[in-house]
Amino acid sequence: MHLMEKAEGENQTSIREFILLGFGNLPGLQILFFLLFLGIYIITMAANMLIVTLVVADQHLHTPMYFFLGNLSCLEICYTSTILPRMLATFLTGDRTISVMGCMVQFYWFGFLATAECYMLAVMSYDRYLAICKPLRYATLMNIRFCMQLAAGSWLSSLIVLSILISFMSQLAFCGPNEIDHFFCDLTPVTNLSCSDTCLVTLATLIFSSINIVLPFLLTLASYVYIISTILRIPSTTGKQKAFSTCSSHLIVVTVFYGTLITVYRLPNTGALRAPNKVFSFFYTVLTPLINPLIYSLRNKEVKEALRRALKKFQFPLKSRERFPLTFQGSASGYSSCVHHNLSHNKTNELKNYQLA
Repeated sequence: MHLMEKAEGENQTSIREFILLGFGNLPGLQILFFLLFLGIYIITMAANMLIVTLVVADQHLHTPMYFFLGNLSCLEICYTSTILPRMLATFLTGDRTISVMGCMVQFYWFGFLATAECYMLAVMSYDRYLAICKPLRYATLMNIRFCMQLAAGSWLSSLIVLSILISFMSQLAFCGPNEIDHFFCDLTPVTNLSCSDTCLVTLATLIFSSINIVLPFLLTLASYVYIISTILRIPSTTGKQKAFSTCSSHLIVVTVFYGTLITVYRLPNTGALRAPNKVFSFFYTVLTPLINPLIYSLRNKEVKEALRRALKKFQFPLKSRERFPLTFQGSASGYSSCVHHNLSHNKTNELKNYQLA
């Protein structure tokens, strides 16, 4: 029986491309979707690039908290660019096909960046834990070397894990239906189309998701349990508000990211739940990179002050040009009158000096 099934699988034709159905069931709204997603992409890229620029250029933001925030914004820039450009091309051209190799590449980068974000959010929560719960030892513990190790560990561990997982996925055979009812190549919709044994991929996914998603989530949760308990023990109301303001932005980002992520992977991707699944996927893949820099910039005084300083530096050269115009660039008569005024002024000074002598 097993040999017969294997022979049937070998006789089936291997497919070379998938069709991402995405939002193709709404043909009359494709142009509207294109304009909407284009606006989201432009704002997301501009806002995250602004955060990275401020963190690099402003010396007041050269602290561990903003170093990790800059890393998070870099992640968001790459994260958004793995999905939205492909969606924009689909809305504009109507071509919803993607090669099997292209699908694997998209999932690799998406999975790598999503995993790195889980680690980075855990690192940022640990940074806030040390700042609030261990303030006297914070500068010693969170030194430059340790910050670099945490950031590099988040990037490299995610890269290694996704490389292993994608090597297992590349061994899958696809010979049946080729329609993916999603707007990007996610793990579950792709493996569901495979006509070969997916047990190894499923097992690897279970192990890696436990290590790379559940563990960072538990570390983040534990950090905030300690942070909130420490804040509640502060006697003064002003002290509580000041301590909570340092971590409120990060807490909102963590809640939005993990809330939508857990909802997506807990909902069955079948039947009537496919539409809600797409909506929640849209939240953590598209909207989260958009709202993260907005939350940090609107709720963070130091980022807003850094932005004001940058705008003042940009405006100062413009004002100085208006205040001190270059007269020699004007007409010849203006230049000659200026010279004549200077000569007459020099002669007056010479006459006064002669009379005093």
